[in-house]
Amino acid sequence: MNPDRTIQILLVEDNPGDIYLMTSELKNMSLPTKLHVVVDGEEAINFLQKKGTYENVQRPDMIILDLNLPRIDGREVLACIKADSTLANIPLIIVSASDEDKDILNEYHPHLNVFIKKPDSLTSFQLLIEQIKKFMQKNLASSTKG
Repeated sequence: MNPDRTIQILLVEDNPGDIYLMTSELKNMSLPTKLHVVVDGEEAINFLQKKGTYENVQRPDMIILDLNLPRIDGREVLACIKADSTLANIPLIIVSASDEDKDILNEYHPHLNVFIKKPDSLTSFQLLIEQIKKFMQKNLASSTKG
């Protein structure tokens, strides 16, 4: 893979405040990234399956997925990812407001890379962004060198 290639990230999030914070923080990363944002589960599935307006998008190198989404729930998006061999190996970060979701997801989706509880303060959100950055640098930077 080209080391100068831009890392494609799909953010599936319906909260405008979280989208704004995530977008502004990820712009400051040392890795070249392109953030694609979709706001519901149906749009996420269309993006991942390259349907409709998404037919020419690049496959994401990483997915950041909120579980509580309108139209199609994040758990259904996970099932779609798990069922598709071309998507199943994409690094995946789940963000949820509920700690209970972690236990459910460990049984439901063994491919889950990282589960992060959705922050309830700006300081917690900044820590979440740092976790995401570290995960990306560890898991994605090395994949762009091969």
